[in-house]
Amino acid sequence: MIAHEQIPTVLDHPVYDTDGNKIGEAKHVFFDDVTGQPEWVSVATGLFGTSESFVPIHDASVVEDHLKVPYAKNTVKDAPNVDVDAGGHLSEDEEHRLYEHYGIDWDESWQQANTPGEGGWAQAGTEQARRGGDDAMTRSEERMHVGTERREAGRARLRKYVVTEEVQQTVPVRREEVRVEREPITDANRDDAMAGPDISEAEHEVILHEERPVVETETVPVERVRMSAQEHTDEETVHGKVRKERIDTEGVEGVEGDDRRGS
Repeated sequence: MIAHEQIPTVLDHPVYDTDGNKIGEAKHVFFDDVTGQPEWVSVATGLFGTSESFVPIHDASVVEDHLKVPYAKNTVKDAPNVDVDAGGHLSEDEEHRLYEHYGIDWDESWQQANTPGEGGWAQAGTEQARRGGDDAMTRSEERMHVGTERREAGRARLRKYVVTEEVQQTVPVRREEVRVEREPITDANRDDAMAGPDISEAEHEVILHEERPVVETETVPVERVRMSAQEHTDEETVHGKVRKERIDTEGVEGVEGDDRRGS
C-alpha cells in the first residue's frame, strides 16, 4: 500500500513492472472516495508518453525513486483505455473493465467502495497529498519531450549485368597484287635471255598474299564500385499538445478570476 506522504515521490517518476522493466512515468494518482486511500495510478506509456494506462497500486511499493507494481509491462500497456480528463472519476463500466483486466474480484471491491458512501474513484485527493496538508495549491503543467527513432527509409543495391556494344576500329591490311614488268634485251641481260631454247612453251606462277583483320577479345578489370551510407542531419519541427493547469480565484479582491501568472 502506498502512503499519502509517498505520493510526491511517485508522481512524475518511473514505474517499473515485476521484472524490473520500465513501463513509463506516473502522472496521476486516484483515491478511493470512501477510504481515501490511493488505489490507482495512471502511467504515461508509448512513444513520448502520449498514452496513459491505469494500474492498481494497492500492492505496489516505492523503491528508491520509482514505483514498482506487481504486474508485467505488457499487462499494464494493454489495460483498457480510460479518459483521465473525465471529471476525475472512473465510471462503473471503466472500473469493471479495469478490475477484470487485472483479475481483481469486482463484486467484493465494488461493495467495499459503495458502502457507506458513493462509489467511484476520485482524483481530487491528489492535490491534498501533494500539498502535505498546507493551504497552498500546486499548479502543474506538461512538458513535451521530443526524441528520435531509427527506421528503414529505403534500400539501395549494386547489380552487375552484361550488355553487348558495337565497337568500330580501323586497322591497315596489306595484300599483294600482280605487276607485269617488261625490259628490253641489252648487253647486260642478253646471256640470261639466250639461256633457254629458242622456241618453246613455258609457265611461271606467282603466289599472291593478303592480310585480313582478326578480332579477339580479352577481359580486363577497369574499376571497382562499392556503396556506402552517408549520414546527413536535417531539422524537422515537431508539433504536439501539452496540458496546463489553471487556477481560478473567487471572492478575492484585486485578483482576476483566472490567475495566469504561472503560465
